[in-house]
Amino acid sequence: MKTHPSTASPKNKPIEVIRDGVLKATIWENESENGVIYSTTLARTYHANDGSLKDAHSFSGSELLRVAELARQAYAAVNAYRRDHAPEPEPQHEESLTDAYHNAL
Repeated sequence: MKTHPSTASPKNKPIEVIRDGVLKATIWENESENGVIYSTTLARTYHANDGSLKDAHSFSGSELLRVAELARQAYAAVNAYRRDHAPEPEPQHEESLTDAYHNAL
């Protein structure tokens, strides 16, 4: 199973595609009024009669465990993106013993 992060993330482009043969999990990043939202689509790529590549969103029974593994990997990737884009916590000012003594007086 290979992971292919995108090199650029303009709007309407996935931020990552995780593949296992013809199966893929595509991760999308979208802005909302509440901040960044990540979503994932699962698909099976096939060649149409005209030779073009198409995606199907139904899977055979023998593909389901592979789809589940792709979903697990996408879950881990989305959690990593969330951590990377989480707001920085406010710095905590730790009071020195000297400051605490002076403030207590």
